[in-house]
Amino acid sequence: MNAPAKDTLAQRLRARYEGSFLQEFVRGLGEVAFGDRIIIFGASLLLSVLPLIIVLSAYANHRIQDDIARHLGLSRQGARIVGGLFRASVGSFSLAILISLLLSFAGTVAVARSVQVIYERAFEQAHAVGVQGLLRSVIWVLAVGGIVIADGALGKSLRDEFAGPVVMGAVEFVAFAAFFWWSIHFLLGGREPWRATWRAAIASSFCWIGLGVFAGFYFSSTIVSDSKTYGAIGVTFTLVTWFIAMGAVITLGAVVGAVWQRRRSGGHRVGA
Repeated sequence: MNAPAKDTLAQRLRARYEGSFLQEFVRGLGEVAFGDRIIIFGASLLLSVLPLIIVLSAYANHRIQDDIARHLGLSRQGARIVGGLFRASVGSFSLAILISLLLSFAGTVAVARSVQVIYERAFEQAHAVGVQGLLRSVIWVLAVGGIVIADGALGKSLRDEFAGPVVMGAVEFVAFAAFFWWSIHFLLGGREPWRATWRAAIASSFCWIGLGVFAGFYFSSTIVSDSKTYGAIGVTFTLVTWFIAMGAVITLGAVVGAVWQRRRSGGHRVGA
């Protein structure tokens, strides 16, 4: 292929890219600072949310490791490895434990605020400052906590007894879509109407279900391999990867849905 032909092909590709969904999607990822945001999200989950869940589960006599193993789709060997990482014992409640819980909860609210920022940047909204934005983050954390408790109470045996994987997948898709739809609308303080956010909810639900399928193929073997290579810290590496993937799901779903909505409403941007 000669130089003029190469130039013509490059020009055609550039012409198709300019003003396309892909261009807006790439720009949207840059506006939300995709790489930085998902790494901070994963680290925050590890340092704040996970310790909070472990301590609360210990006092509630609940095995959080079973829930993690189920969501990661781990084999029995992988589940045993994760179980060895979580050995929280219930002791007397002290001031030190109270301070740790408060700090972990504050970190968890910070995670919620980071999700709020993702949605604000994806939908081109100004950052909500003041008490209202903080209060919405706290309420969102409490709502997520209730959902996690309900999901753990449902249990794997109950899922397998009453529904097969296809039916359960469909139910989970609808449930996740409803949750993301409410989350986007709520964390944005109603600045985006319901009809403008359902596409982001659908995209986020697709990504979340996709993460669950990917986890079943990837994490089970990875957690065993990392455990053999690095020991207990290797399990933490796998969990961090999972947490970062969660941040990627939330961000990708928001950006895809926001771009999809703008193009459907005729408000997409053309050019740089």
